[in-house]
Amino acid sequence: MDFTLTASQSEVQSLARAFAQNRVAPLAREMDERGEMPLSLRQEMAVLGLLGGPMPKEYGGGGWDAASLALCYEELGRADSSVRGFMTVHTSLVSQCILQWGSEEQRQTYLPQLARGSLIGCYCLTEPNAGSDAAGMESTATLDGDDYVINGEKIWITNGGLAHLAIVFANADPSAALRTGRKHKGICAFLVPTDTPGFHREKMPGKELGHRASDHAHILFENMRAPATALLGGRGEGFKVAMAALDGGRLGVAAGALGVAQACLDACVDFARTRRQFGQRIGNFEMIQAALADIAADVDAARLLVYRAAWLRDQGAKATRETSIAKLFATEAAVRAANQAVLLHGGRGYSNEYPVERYYRDIKGLQIYEGTAHIQRIVIARELLGRE
Repeated sequence: MDFTLTASQSEVQSLARAFAQNRVAPLAREMDERGEMPLSLRQEMAVLGLLGGPMPKEYGGGGWDAASLALCYEELGRADSSVRGFMTVHTSLVSQCILQWGSEEQRQTYLPQLARGSLIGCYCLTEPNAGSDAAGMESTATLDGDDYVINGEKIWITNGGLAHLAIVFANADPSAALRTGRKHKGICAFLVPTDTPGFHREKMPGKELGHRASDHAHILFENMRAPATALLGGRGEGFKVAMAALDGGRLGVAAGALGVAQACLDACVDFARTRRQFGQRIGNFEMIQAALADIAADVDAARLLVYRAAWLRDQGAKATRETSIAKLFATEAAVRAANQAVLLHGGRGYSNEYPVERYYRDIKGLQIYEGTAHIQRIVIARELLGRE
């Protein structure tokens, strides 16, 4: 296994790094305080080819491999988690899901528009009573002639307020759980334009701990009609669609967490070199050096796990276990890094004078998104033990 970057991977990394450091990072504090991401950033991502990066060229994409996409997410996460989250949902949860499960007509209709950013996508899975237990969703899709009538509620839908296209999950056969003993059997996935009558959305109430520049929506479906042609995958395959998409999304979260951990390390090294106490720089103190060494070791380990998961996907191998391991370790490593970064910065770390307090707030979300740390442990254990 060789992790030396190819010329094309290096090009993607350089492109993403330049955009992240020159355009995103200078706006990160303002975006966090304002609670929104400028439209200009999303437009620039489209122009640079970031939104369509992993799509095949015949659909208007850049033909990136999984490693290139992970490198891009890492660089964006290093600058701002909200921007990285926007791209992961749009690209990994929506575009790649349509590429894998969509009909050729659906691919031709949506993928070029998603790649150039004329359509923004969101992924409507989480419900008030169905978070980690996604199979327990209560949204329904009742067949009525050639249409499905969808009713239900979704929460914490990233990009939900600005999206033009939604992947909506609903149960088209609630009785399937009783017949088969497996409650996910009736779930279907639908491609739904967000201007469809009956699709209602509003901003999530309250102020988030982190990812404050992300667009998080509360969505209601009230007798919303979707034609049978809107099915993504076959009838009853919605849960498979959801889990496959989350497998890709988890790689994006893992890479983004790696970026946060690297940003914490960068900030701590810089601060330890310049901050002076007791007549010398604090980097001379062994306790500070030990903290830096621990963060650096975690960052290196997380990077190897993220890159391994991406490499396996590029080989066409199943990487569910490895992706969950990468997501679990990278997010928890970044939590440790952010905790140490705030502590090392002292009073400055406790205010938004320095970005480490934002890293501290943002990383908690990454322990939750695309499956909590608890769920990752369940996935890993099931992959090890198999299902009875």
